[in-house]
Order: sequence, then C-alpha cells, then structure tokens
Amino acid sequence: MGKYVIRRIGQMVIVLFGATLILFACLFVLPGDPVGSLGGDKARDPAVVEQLRERYGLDKPLAVQYGNYVTNLVKGDLGEDYTQRRQVTEVLGPKLGNTAKLAVAAILIDVVLGVLAGLVAALFRYSFWDVLVTLLTTLAIGFPSFVIGMILQSQFAVNLGWFPLISDGSFNSMIMPAFTLAIIDAALVARLMRGTMLEVLRADYVKTAIAKGLPRRTVLLKHVMRNSIIPVVTYIGISFGGLLGGALITEAIFNWDGMGYALVTAIQQGNNPIIVGVVTYGVAVFVLLNLLVDLLYAVLDPRIRLS
Repeated sequence: MGKYVIRRIGQMVIVLFGATLILFACLFVLPGDPVGSLGGDKARDPAVVEQLRERYGLDKPLAVQYGNYVTNLVKGDLGEDYTQRRQVTEVLGPKLGNTAKLAVAAILIDVVLGVLAGLVAALFRYSFWDVLVTLLTTLAIGFPSFVIGMILQSQFAVNLGWFPLISDGSFNSMIMPAFTLAIIDAALVARLMRGTMLEVLRADYVKTAIAKGLPRRTVLLKHVMRNSIIPVVTYIGISFGGLLGGALITEAIFNWDGMGYALVTAIQQGNNPIIVGVVTYGVAVFVLLNLLVDLLYAVLDPRIRLS
C-alpha cells in the first residue's frame, strides 16, 4: 500500500507539471500581450509596457519562464497577480475555500439524491417510481447546467423569493448554485446506481444469501449496496473534474466568489498568473481525489489489492 501511494504521488507531480507546461505553452503562443491590456492608458506607453514585461519575466523565452515558475512553485510561490499586485496564493486562498464549500455541497447532493433515486428505481423495477426516476433523470441530463441555474433563479429567487438571486456569501445563497452543479451528476449517478444494483441483484452470491434465509435488509446492505456502490464511487471521483468545469459557469451565473469566477475574470483581463494558479490548484485537487477514490476501493472491497 505504501509503495502504491508513493507511486501515485509521483504520478501526481508529473501530471501537475505537465498540465502547467501545456498551459504555459498555450498562453505563450496565443496572440496579444497581457501586459498591454493592464494599467489603463499608462500601461500603453511603450516604456511602461517594457518595464512591466521585464518585471514579470515576460521578456524571457518560454523555457526560462516555465523554469522560474517551477522553481517558485516548489517553494509554494505562484507568482504575482498582474492587476492587484498581490501574491496569487493570497488572492486565490479565500476563493479556493468558497469553491471547496460549493463542491462539497454539490457532491453531497449528488450522492444522496443519486444513490437514493437509483436504489428506489432498482428495488421497484418497472413500477411508477422507476418510471418517474427515469423520466426525471432524462430531463436533468438533457438540460445544460446554465439553463438549470437560470430556471432555479427564475422560480426560487425571482418568483418565490426563497433564495437570494446572487450570492452574498451566506449558506442560503449557496443552495441554488450547489443544486445547479449537482443535478446533472445526480441524474447520472442514479442511472449508474440502478444499473449496477440490478446486476448485483441477479448475482449468484445474492441468490445464495437469500436462499440461506438471511434477512432482506442484511442482504441489501452487506451484499448488494456494498458491491453496487463501487462503480458509483469511481464515477464521482472522475466527475469531480467536470464539476470544477461546471463551476466556471455556475459561479458566474450566481456571482459566487470562487475559483471559477476568478478564472473567468482573469481570462477577460489576460491575467496569466491567476489562470495558471487556478489550473494548478484544479489539477492538484483532481489528482488527489482520484488517489482517495483508489484507496477507498480497498476499503469497500477487500479483494482489491492496490499494489
């Protein structure tokens, strides 16, 4: 187990540096000069632009810029924000916390709604509840997340007034963006849970457990649920990357002060240190979550040997 974790951490470091290198290359070859868009009229003065390019190391080749970035990254320094002249870690720290709260809330909604709906649909196959779950999940998957967000805003903020239209940092204002992020994934989790449960219910070891006279509740919890949940755990770990991508739009719709909102603003401003910082944090969190999912396999199914 220890060797497996060390190997995966090594892979995580390679992925992290690979992602930042690709992003650096993309930013370097894209047309336009980010420094030229900063500082208003004053920044357009050629002398000032040249000073800014020298200050941020933009006058150096890509390899040198990336080498400096990696050296600073190892020290925990992500550079300086072009617009606020503050450290990127200082700017993104509070936003990372806000996005983490939103993501955790969305994942909890995913798991609770998705697993319960899939469980009900599988246990009452071809019943009214099964048809209802199939219909609702089909509708949820068919709508883009930004449409879901606007529908929730229209009905629950404008018409009913239950929640704030845009975020004010309170728990109440987090509910609609969390549901916007979670609904599509919850529908996919419900479909996956239903399918895997039906497959496990037909397995020989479940029929044997029932034939031995074990209580239905014991069979469901010990044999069916435990084996059905493994593919769902896999999906949730992988879908976290998509959830971060969805947060870009959701945070913009609800004015949620998180990483996605910061990334959209940074792209509009050509603020490269913030763009690279958001991607670095995102890749690190994504790879760590996948490591946790792999470790969870061994807990859920002792037959799995990670080494």
